[in-house]
Amino acid sequence: MTTATPAPTQSTVDGKNDKPLLRFGVPVGVAVLVAVLSQIPVLINRVFYYWDDSAAQFLPMWYRLGQRLMSGDFPLLLDTEAWIGGNLTAEAMFGVWNPVNLLNYLLVANFDDLASAGAVVKAEFMVILALGVYFLAREYGASRWAASAVAVALPFSGFTLYFEASIWIAGLMAFAWVPHFWWAARKLARGRIGTIWPFLFGALCVTVGNPYGLLGVGLVLLVLMIEFRARKVIVRLFALGATVGGVALLVFLPLLGNSGVSWRNSKELFNNAQLVPALQDYLSASLPSYVPGIHSFSTISVRMTFPAMYLAWFVVPLLAWLDWSVLRQRWRQLLGVLVIGGVYLVATLGPSNFWMFRWPLRLVEYFYLAVMVLFAVLLSAGLRRDHFRRRVWITAGGLAVTAYLSFSSWPKIAVWHVVAVLLLGVLVALAVLLFRRGGSRPLVAVLHAGTAAALLLQIVWFPINRDVAPYGFPSSVAELKTFAARYPGTMVQVADRDPVIYKGKGQFLEPDTAVWRDLLFGNVYRVAGVDTTTSYSGMGFKPFHKALCLNDYGGAKVRDCPGDTFSNLWTSTPDGVLADLIKVRTIVVQRALIDVPYVPKGWKVVERTDHVTVLRRERDMPDWGAARLSRTTPGMKVTEDVMPAQHKESVAFERGTAKGPLSMTFARLNWPGYKATVDGKPVEVRNGPGGLVTVDLPAGISSGRLALTWTPPGLWIGVGGAVVGLLAALALTVVQRRRRSS
Repeated sequence: MTTATPAPTQSTVDGKNDKPLLRFGVPVGVAVLVAVLSQIPVLINRVFYYWDDSAAQFLPMWYRLGQRLMSGDFPLLLDTEAWIGGNLTAEAMFGVWNPVNLLNYLLVANFDDLASAGAVVKAEFMVILALGVYFLAREYGASRWAASAVAVALPFSGFTLYFEASIWIAGLMAFAWVPHFWWAARKLARGRIGTIWPFLFGALCVTVGNPYGLLGVGLVLLVLMIEFRARKVIVRLFALGATVGGVALLVFLPLLGNSGVSWRNSKELFNNAQLVPALQDYLSASLPSYVPGIHSFSTISVRMTFPAMYLAWFVVPLLAWLDWSVLRQRWRQLLGVLVIGGVYLVATLGPSNFWMFRWPLRLVEYFYLAVMVLFAVLLSAGLRRDHFRRRVWITAGGLAVTAYLSFSSWPKIAVWHVVAVLLLGVLVALAVLLFRRGGSRPLVAVLHAGTAAALLLQIVWFPINRDVAPYGFPSSVAELKTFAARYPGTMVQVADRDPVIYKGKGQFLEPDTAVWRDLLFGNVYRVAGVDTTTSYSGMGFKPFHKALCLNDYGGAKVRDCPGDTFSNLWTSTPDGVLADLIKVRTIVVQRALIDVPYVPKGWKVVERTDHVTVLRRERDMPDWGAARLSRTTPGMKVTEDVMPAQHKESVAFERGTAKGPLSMTFARLNWPGYKATVDGKPVEVRNGPGGLVTVDLPAGISSGRLALTWTPPGLWIGVGGAVVGLLAALALTVVQRRRRSS
């Protein structure tokens, strides 16, 4: 005979019959526990959250953006000193329209150590994610104790912890808001809340700038329409989607508007098997030591270096003890969860690259979100007490299969697999026996304790994600700021990371801290305030990349490029030498690429270390101020050049002794959206050498003031869409409240 705890009624889920202590105490407890557990990786490895893209891309730019905000610089549209990485609206991933992101940028700018800043901000979003999972599970009828178990576990699943939290933080930021949008949108569908609440969560999700978050919002709306099917509900959800879609215009129109100059033109469709999981990887999702045989970033990768497919220790071992009749009884109410889980499961097995989306492993956490909601609902009914021996044997067989698959994937760590299987065996035995004696309270204690134990084991065994670039950048802000004095003015770095991070046959090296005292990549120079062509860009600017042979992290290309970065600096063009047009003052040359670089006339070697040779101009170029004008027609006279904001510049000029047509070139990349006027009359802006902004002045002009401005493509349409979306959400909420009260 089966004795199980009945699933909560809808009134309990809505909180009507709950004591206030439970209603607020359990989610607070979830938040505190996740915040504490999120610091375990830092105790073992202090740079766990300051790694790969987080170190090279996100945290340094966050610091820079926080500094700009503190100086009153808003909106954050452009950073000319970051060059290819400076089009902040086109990059999208920095979420410059997201208020929570902006507050975090201010927070990061007040830290003296970027690794510590990363640990705080990432813990914050792991807590946000956990609370979203908790409320979503509750919305689908899970009990508080079951919802708390899955909510604490999901942020520490393998991909979410080792990829999203450790390196790809923009993905975690978007993912964290999806369950909040989901539960709020479902409450809207049930008529429990107004449109404004899911709108706010949806806006927070899409303004992160990660396309996976936008995809998640769209799929949630679709599956809720399928789940409820009533015309009135579909209209309500469609209106919600329209309001959030207005905000999405603000984020993604600039990205699409720059596709003409970007290398990411969204036309990719192929499969190279990179970061593509297999069905069998899900069978071992509960073993902390299972390392899947997924091709990663190293050129010789045959498996990953950490448990990327791990979900939670209790999911697979407890499958035999769940009351599966709950799904049969409640499948209509759970239809949305089942559909979204099925969609994401299929997507994780798809091609490696499809449109803006690449690497299906990124979708695993969305599939796991659906799995955890279903698991919480099943677990809420309690564990089965019948057929005890049969369930024990099924559990033992499942653990044996898991152990074999794990051993087959990486036999070298067989001892770890044995320890992991023994741990799971002890934990599941405790869970079953304590539930049979004491019910749900001791069971949930075992679930949480097991989550902590599995996390500790994984961090000891796998202290870092070794599938990505092992940068060893300094995390100290004070140390990074010393680069400003060493590399003054506009700096071009001729360097490549491959000699630093790879050894033979494409295998990653351990981080070499010495070389990173001379070289930085990505956006790390932004912390020091160095104006450099070395920056990180997910979008790129093709004319400039072609001219200087740079790649996405600012490294010098050594293959597939005419010439090389250093020699191309001295290429003569009709407008002048590229190094002069960029206003270069300092050049840093990696000795592993060019041991003894050519020293042009007017330059000198000012520093030579084991890793770099530093060249500097003997005399500064003609300077009309702190702005970006770099060249005028010979004979022209510039009386003033000012830059009131990053996206604005004003030049007062006279013809002087210049003959014929006049033109000006600026040390700015000609992103789509630049406009120029002379004394209020429009003039042409065109691509100069390397895609630099060049303005041709009207014939016959003798003097005037040139006003140069830049506005991201689609900005005002996006602003209008966001404002209309907000106002519409507020209006709908007022109408819905009046209807509920009438």
